[in-house]
Order: sequence, then C-alpha cells, then structure tokens
Amino acid sequence: MSWLSRLPIDRFLLAIVTAAVLASLFPATGFWADALDVTTTVAIALLFFLYGARLSPAETLAGLKHWRLHLTILSFTYVLFPLVGLAVVAVAGPLVGPGLSTGLLYLTLVPSTVQSSIAFTSIAKGNVAGAVVSASASNILGVFLTPLLCWLLLSGTGRVEFTTSTIVDILLQLFVPFVLGQLARRWIGGFVKAHPELKLVDRGSIVLVVYSAFSTGMREGMWTQTSWTSLLVVLAVSVVVLAIMLGLTWWTARRLGFDRADAIAIQFCGTKKSLASGLPMAGVIFAGQPVGLLILPLVLFHQAQLMACSALAGRYARSAPPEPQVGDDR
Repeated sequence: MSWLSRLPIDRFLLAIVTAAVLASLFPATGFWADALDVTTTVAIALLFFLYGARLSPAETLAGLKHWRLHLTILSFTYVLFPLVGLAVVAVAGPLVGPGLSTGLLYLTLVPSTVQSSIAFTSIAKGNVAGAVVSASASNILGVFLTPLLCWLLLSGTGRVEFTTSTIVDILLQLFVPFVLGQLARRWIGGFVKAHPELKLVDRGSIVLVVYSAFSTGMREGMWTQTSWTSLLVVLAVSVVVLAIMLGLTWWTARRLGFDRADAIAIQFCGTKKSLASGLPMAGVIFAGQPVGLLILPLVLFHQAQLMACSALAGRYARSAPPEPQVGDDR
C-alpha cells in the first residue's frame, strides 16, 4: 500500500471520499438506516468529548496576552469569512442551486483547523505558540459561534430551522460532551495525549458521519438536484475564496505591523476551515435536511487548503532568515 503515500491527497480525505462513494452505491436503508442514525449520534457526542479532553483552556487563557494576534485570527475566522461567504452566495448561488449554495456559506462559518494550522506554521517557521492558542480558541468558541452564525445567516434560507428541538440536539450532541471532556481532562487528558491512535476514533466518527449523510442524500435523490457543472463551479469558487483569504490575511497582518512569524500564524490559522469539526456539526445543525450536497463545498475547500498551505509553508521555510546559533552574542 506504499502507493497511497504518493497520492496528492491525504489518507483521511481519501477515506471520506470512499465513504461518500460507498454510500452513493450502497446507501443504508430500513433498519440499517435507523441503526446508522443512532450510531452516528453517539459517534458525534464521543468526538466532541475527545475534543474537550484534548484542548487546554488553561493554555488558551495563558496565551491570550498576545491578544492582537488572536483577535485578528478570530476576526478572519468568524467575521470576514462569513462576509465573504455571503458575497459568494449572492454571486454563485443561482449557478449551483440551494443545497450547494447553503454549503458554500456553511463552510465559511466553521472553526479553523487545529493540527494542520499548527503544523504548517511550524514548517514555515512562524509563531507556533500563537498558532496553538488561536487554533484551540477557534475550536472552543466554534462550539458556540458556528451554530449561532448558522442561526443568524441561514435561518431565512429554509435549509435550517432553529427550534427548541434543534437547540436541545446541539446542546446534547456538541456542547454537553465538549464540556464533559473539559471537566474530565484532569483525569484523562494525559491518557488522550499519550495515545495518538485515538485519532482513529475521531476520523472514524467523521467518516461515519459522511456515510450517513450521503446515505440520506441518496434516499432523497441528492444527485438529481445538482449537475457536474454546479460541482465544478463550487470547486472554482472554493479555490478563489481560498486565494482571496490567503492574500487578505498576509496583507492585513503586515499592514497591522505584525512581524513575519506572526503574519505566518495569522495566514495559516485565519484561512483554514475544519473538516473535523464542520462535518459533525452539519449533521446536528441541519438535522432532518439532506446534508450530502451541503458538506461537499467544505470537503473540496479542505483539500484545496491543504495543497495550497503545504506549498506556502515550504516556500516560507526556504526563505526564512537563519536562526541565531546557540551562544551567538550578536
């Protein structure tokens, strides 16, 4: 299987695409569909419990002294990105249909990534500590802000309706498990951190969410509601949005007087959108809706951001000024 490592696609995304294809060919029906719904609900709760157990609020609070950096990154994630999303939907919405249009807006509302934001910042020799705090804060706040932004920006579309039942589902599947994970962190945080293989639980849960979403979509005739032309438009729009945000984050950071290391952290944290958080959230926020098409823009954007940021990180690493040698008094 060594050929997998040479593919220009990460294995996690390959698993997601495989789940989508399998669900399109062999969707769960009848008893298996009901069992899948229950299993998916439990998996999402477990996923956010593990998120809570991993993220350290103490480290986040301690790092907030560099508040200008974190405020800038969070502003890109939860203010500028949604505004760009609204503009994109106004222009491209009529071309792609309601499902993909909602998906384009939704991808701009989810939190930043944690692992890849930190990894790319480190490779590029940026402010790693700042990236850790900002990416973690983005995910902690995202448990509250993403549903809130969906309520503010998507309630009028008819694609999502925030009733008492919806709010209870969000609390029970996202917020409560996350808080329980935070509370249990003092006992299990070390175990979770020492066993990276638990990431398989995370990724397995997300793959399960994708299979469930596409199974539901197939039962509701998902692929009859769109065309290959619409999918190509979504891909092009995702690439354009990513390019705009990469340019804006770097330009804004330098205009605000941030140094090179901080600008790198702002660019990589401020342009990322988390597949790991966004897909499970979609299953809860859009419960009862066909979310198969809705999550496609986020999947496409995720792959585009990995490829673009990987190239940028390598470029920044090669052009980084030499680090001072130990014992160098200059």
